[in-house]
Amino acid sequence: MTVERTLRLMSGAFVLISLALGYWISSYWFLFTAFVGLNLFQSGFTNWCPAMTLFRALGMPDAAAPPKQAGAGPRAA
Repeated sequence: MTVERTLRLMSGAFVLISLALGYWISSYWFLFTAFVGLNLFQSGFTNWCPAMTLFRALGMPDAAAPPKQAGAGPRAA
């Protein structure tokens, strides 16, 4: 698992859990849903999220760049 995948899984779980709590327990839980959404929105611009810092501190690897294929570029004639 990478930092990016774990972050997406955690965010999705938080949204679903807070929606369920908002529906069955109290509508104030929808504020947590909004917080997660705002955090995702700002991380789209800044590429930083507090959870990413935590995951990296725990030793989780970042996503590796896809390998470059030899000879895949344009050829000179």
